[in-house]
Parts: sequence; structure tokens; C-alpha cells
Amino acid sequence: MAVADTRGCAQCGAVFVPRREHARFCTVPCRVAWNREHMGDPAAEASALQWSITAMSETTQRLPQMRVWDRARAMAMIGEAVWSITLVDATLVRHHPGAYDGVADTQAPAERRRTEGTLAGLRFVRNRIGRKVSLDKFAGPGAPDPGIGVRVAGWMWRPVPEPALTLLPPRAQAWEMTRYRAYEAQLAGHTIGETFGRAAAFLTLTAANAADVGDVSGPAGGRPPPSLRPARLN
Repeated sequence: MAVADTRGCAQCGAVFVPRREHARFCTVPCRVAWNREHMGDPAAEASALQWSITAMSETTQRLPQMRVWDRARAMAMIGEAVWSITLVDATLVRHHPGAYDGVADTQAPAERRRTEGTLAGLRFVRNRIGRKVSLDKFAGPGAPDPGIGVRVAGWMWRPVPEPALTLLPPRAQAWEMTRYRAYEAQLAGHTIGETFGRAAAFLTLTAANAADVGDVSGPAGGRPPPSLRPARLN
């Protein structure tokens, strides 16, 4: 889902076509060189990433048990999950692209498209609610009147109209339309639990992979600690 675009490498200045929305470097050596010059304490970076993963896991794991006694609280929980997932996603894409691509490469093509589309669609939701669009425009009960006590994980993402993007520069418009199409393809009509579960599982495995190859500190042996294991949302 790449958008035709060019930008200057943050390290050497060379113009390149990004494979991803957040790409900043033309090559892996440029990324490595920039990180050596600009990154802070590796242990602190690893701790921050693990904290973010833990927060994401705790948020997504609460949703299957949560019933709709208070609609406002349910919406707050969904919004928190959107923000935590997209925060972890952005961190891994920018700072651990090798691990990110490594996990994506192990997926079958169809599953990779679903995962990438799910994450792009969640970025679209994050951007819209960040512009003060109400979250209930995007998510709600699957039935018109489901009654009290329905599990939030069973709520559905709703189709939404194409966004008005005229105030954005052309490059930003192109990326946002890519996110919108991903939302319509992979989120609209699917449950909250399905989409959050897919995203959290991929990001958790990516963080564990980064730890195993030494990108971030973590346990040896390939098995992530409990805070890094995929969340199951049924």
C-alpha cells in the first residue's frame, strides 16, 4: 500500500522512495549510523518499549471481559487501545524496522495484507479522533439495540464516509487516503476484538523478536516474558 512519494534521507540527504509512511532513511546503514549518533541509553529505550507493550497488552486484554454497562467508559477503553497500539506500532516501525519486517516476512501474503491493513486502519482512527471526531462515529454495537452487558470486544467498526482532506498537503492527503482505504477494507464490518487481537499479536511478536536479536534488552531463548506475549481477544 505504498504511496508514490520521495523524501530526503535523515542521515545522508539522498532522495529515496519510502516503502513505509514513517521511513526516514534510504538504507539500513544510514539508519544504523543515525541511531548510533542520536539514540539515548539503549537500556532506557528498551525499558520504554517494554512499558509500552505492557500497557498495550493490559488494555487489549481487558476488553474481552468488559461488558457495556457504561457506554462512555467503553468508548474510553476502545480509544485507549487505539492509542496504545498505534504508539507501539510507530515505535517499532521507526526504531526496530528489521524485527518488524522479519515478522511480517514470516506471514502468508494474505495475512500480511490483513495485518498491515489493520494497523493502517487503526492509524486512520487515531488521526480522526485526534482531530476531535467522536469515536462513536467509528465503533459501536453490532445490533441496533444489543441490550445491557454486551461484551465490548464484540462491537463492530462501522463504515465511514471518505474524509475531507483538502486542508492537508498533497503528500499527507495521499497517506491519509491509504489509511482510509485500509480502514474500510480491514476494520469496517469487523469486530473490535478481532482487529485489536490481530494488531496486538503482531506487535507483541515483533517486540519479542527485537529483543531476541539484540535490538532491545530482553530474555534469551525466543520466548517472550508474560508482558510480551500476544493478547487473545475473543
